Amino acid sequence: MSSPSIDNSDSKNPDTGTTVDPSIQRTIRTIKDLASNIRVASSRMRDVVRAVCESGAIDELTMAVHEATIAARDTTREISETARELKERGVIKDTATAVEETAVAAREIGETAKHTSQQVGESAPVTGKALRDAASI
Repeated sequence: MSSPSIDNSDSKNPDTGTTVDPSIQRTIRTIKDLASNIRVASSRMRDVVRAVCESGAIDELTMAVHEATIAARDTTREISETARELKERGVIKDTATAVEETAVAAREIGETAKHTSQQVGESAPVTGKALRDAASI
């Protein structure tokens, strides 16, 4: 794996006149490059923010969120009013009562069907014998 070409000879720090190790020189160069990249990115970000503001996109987004919020509020109010009216008219209670009555009737139908099937089972042998007797006459 190759690394970028960097002068590996010791060099003197221009500020202090001391010799700087090559690995430290690479670290310094990396830090300077990062600083430069940050400056470039900051400048681009300022340009993007300026362009977005000038385009009116923020105003459009703000208005869209505002309209959606109002629509949600109005819908919530309508649902609340409808539920209140249904409660006041007794529709909810009547519906619950009807569901309960239906459940009771369904249980009764189930019991009746159960008894009917038991009676059919009990009478089948007698009926079968009577049919056989009638056929043999």
